[in-house]
Formats: sequence, C-alpha cells, structure tokens
Amino acid sequence: MQTDLQRPKKRSPFRIWYGTQVYTLKSQLEWITDKRTYVSNRNAEPMPYLIHSHRTPLYRQLRDIDMEVQHHKVTNLKIAITKLNGSIWKIIGKPTKRKGYVEGMILHYGKVTSGIGGGFCQLSNLIYWITLHSPLTVIERYRHSYDAFPDYRRDQPFGSGATCSYNYLDLQITNQTAQTYQLLLYIEGDHLVGEWRSDIPNKEQYRIYEENHHFTREWWGGTIRHNQIFREVTSMNGTPSKRIHQRKSCDHDVRSIPS
Repeated sequence: MQTDLQRPKKRSPFRIWYGTQVYTLKSQLEWITDKRTYVSNRNAEPMPYLIHSHRTPLYRQLRDIDMEVQHHKVTNLKIAITKLNGSIWKIIGKPTKRKGYVEGMILHYGKVTSGIGGGFCQLSNLIYWITLHSPLTVIERYRHSYDAFPDYRRDQPFGSGATCSYNYLDLQITNQTAQTYQLLLYIEGDHLVGEWRSDIPNKEQYRIYEENHHFTREWWGGTIRHNQIFREVTSMNGTPSKRIHQRKSCDHDVRSIPS
C-alpha cells in the first residue's frame, strides 16, 4: 500500500547511528572503486558565458528556530564554497570542528535541529537548481523528506531541492557535453549565489515548473504533499520545446503524526 510506504519510519538513536556508519563506509568504498574522474582543476577567473545563476537568502525568519544557528550556517557555507568543485562530500570531506565548522541548522528525521556543518543543504539546493537550467546531468541526488520553509515568497517549486548528509546523501553532477563548465559560488550581501559558466554560449533555455500540486490526509494521521516537476527545454534557434518529467515528489507533515 503506497500510503504505508510513505509513512515516516521511527528509528532508535542506535539504529540511526549504525545505519549512518554503514552507509558512510559504503560511499567511501564507492569513491575508490567507481572509476569516475572527479574535478580537480580550479580557476578563479570566470568563464565568459553565464549559463544560469540563482541566489538564495541566507537568513529567514522561521518559527521556533534560533537565528544563531543561521549565522553559524553562513560560517559553514563560507568554508565549504572555497573548496567545492566536484562531488560535494568527496571535495569538502567530513565537516568537523577542527576544520572550523560550527553548529548550524539541519533537518533531521522531520525536525529542525543543529549539528556540526549544518547549512550544507542550502548549498546543495542551489547547485541542483542551477544545474536543472543547464545541459549538465545529475547522476546522484536525494530529495528532502521534510520542508521547514513557508510557501510565502517561495520562488522554486516544492520538491525541487537536494538534501545532503555526510557522506552517503551526496549530490553528483557529470558533464556529458563537449564544452567546459565552471561552477562559481560566493556570498554577496545576505545571499548565497551560484553560477554555472561556460566557454561557449548556451544553446537552450530551460523552465522548471510543477503540476498536480495537492495534499492528502493519510490513514496513519499525517498529511502528505504531492506534486510533479517538469523541465521544459527550448532551443535558442526556435526548435519546438520538449517537456521532461523530472520527478514526482511528496513530503510528510510529520508534525501531524500522533505520538
């Protein structure tokens, strides 16, 4: 029964810790054996052509969330964006206090809490979003199971983000084109900014949108939010667009689950 599969699973702290260790080790072994070529070259000089850019606010007024963890999130992002140019976790590594990371905001099993390195999801969300507006291919991505942000002033479809957790929830992107791409990340004022740039102009335009957005009340007491996300690709020379079904997303309102 689909609704039963969508019901959030309650796990003990030991089960969560043990599962994390197993999946972390599994990902580390895959990095050694997957035979992929990860980006190693860095060039601070921006390439001439902007493919797509987006900016997201660093601070939001969220209910029951201390602003201090959001200030810490910015500290973590400043450290991370100086290193990132490939698989998020392979390049950044494990966020630790020794590297300068502090307690930032994280979403953990349907709750907003804090943890060392918290805030990376804003980074992965941004990178995933601008990648959808490019010819690059996402080969690994995980969706959020809980959305803490209000719909007010939301400028991206629900479910179009990418969560990450060291190191088994990763975001990986590959370039299957003949051109070179450059990822630029920086903080400008109170915003995190991401850009994909290239050595040749973009040949297509992209539009990401949602359909069939609705809520359902489940038998186990929770509310699930659904939608479908599509990407419309249009050639710059006027070739008719093609519509690609990106994914079907759903989200649990875990606060409505009886204890």
